[in-house]
Amino acid sequence: MTSATLETPVPLRQDASVMGLVGLAHASSHFSHLLLPVMFPVFMKEFGWSFSELGLMSTVFFVVSGVGQASAGFVVDRFGARPVMWASVAMFVLACLVAASATGYSGMLLAAVLAGLGNCAFHPVDFTILNQRISTSRLGYAFSVHGLTGNLGWAAAPAFLMGITALAGWRAAYIAAALLYAGILALLVLRKDLLQTTPRPKPQSGHAGESDLAFLRLPVVWWCFTFFLLSTMTLAVVQNFSVPILKALQNVSLETASMTLTAYMLCGAVGMFVGGFVAAQYPRWSDRVVASCMTGAAVCMALCASGVFGATGTLAVLAATGFAVGVGGPSRDLMIKKATPKGATGRVYGLVYSGLDTGFAISPLIFGVFMDRGWYAATLLGAALVLLLSVGAALGVGKRTAHA
Repeated sequence: MTSATLETPVPLRQDASVMGLVGLAHASSHFSHLLLPVMFPVFMKEFGWSFSELGLMSTVFFVVSGVGQASAGFVVDRFGARPVMWASVAMFVLACLVAASATGYSGMLLAAVLAGLGNCAFHPVDFTILNQRISTSRLGYAFSVHGLTGNLGWAAAPAFLMGITALAGWRAAYIAAALLYAGILALLVLRKDLLQTTPRPKPQSGHAGESDLAFLRLPVVWWCFTFFLLSTMTLAVVQNFSVPILKALQNVSLETASMTLTAYMLCGAVGMFVGGFVAAQYPRWSDRVVASCMTGAAVCMALCASGVFGATGTLAVLAATGFAVGVGGPSRDLMIKKATPKGATGRVYGLVYSGLDTGFAISPLIFGVFMDRGWYAATLLGAALVLLLSVGAALGVGKRTAHA
């Protein structure tokens, strides 16, 4: 298999199997994002750690993941995606076992490092497999499944971890998570034939470094990175601060605010499902689809900040924001694919998606200051403004892709 995508369609069952396996791996990656944050209230009670100490765990996770993701693409291109995927899931198993046995802060920080190392490779791994194994005509649907399963991984983590914690304690929850990851790894190994990719040929001696890094000179790659950085900063605001913002601005209960965040994620998943059909129908206009969706989401978020619709209306509009962002997800991935030079899929996706980790790492530092000062509406407005800036980045990607 030498081409970046399959021009001749293969049976739907084969494509669907590949999508399912990659989607399962992607869900496990998103599950890892919440391995530690879900347990923060438990850790405060068990160890007496402060919010600053807990926040540092998340920062460590995303810093390790971001740096690793930018580097993982080179490994994927050189050695293939399959062994890197297996190593990443094995790292999650180890992270869960370390967390289950941790007796202090240093042990839990080590678990954060291991989980970040496991998470870092998934975007270059996943998209290398999808771009090589999925028929071109079905790539839009594949990207939709990929995004949808990621959201489901986020949704599954709190229920899984807190449910087992309530029954048997938090250490048992991490052991159960380790067994879950081990089961996923076993399935990925058993179906290894569907995950094989063709490594990039080793460059001739004397040209390896130049060849490997040539993609860094392409402006479109950095426009893609900027898009992910900006759009993820807005997502980080929603994940970290939407609950206290809704409580403060609309005077709703903690349960209602939390349900709204869940609704945002579920609407995002539905949006990604719809977005797969949109991406398949309009592959040439992927950048414009992304720009339109992000503009609509930014307007919705600004309306939430204004409070013009009252409590019930604001909650509904915030959920609709998730749907708008979700619809743009598959077209976003297709936009990145079109900007990727042949033979550089792993490296480009690794660098571009490290913008996601960077956005998750820096957004709480910026908007956390707003929250500390009680600028709740300004936090939502700032997130909306950042999302509008990402629209410019998406259009910049489309312009440079068209020129290419």
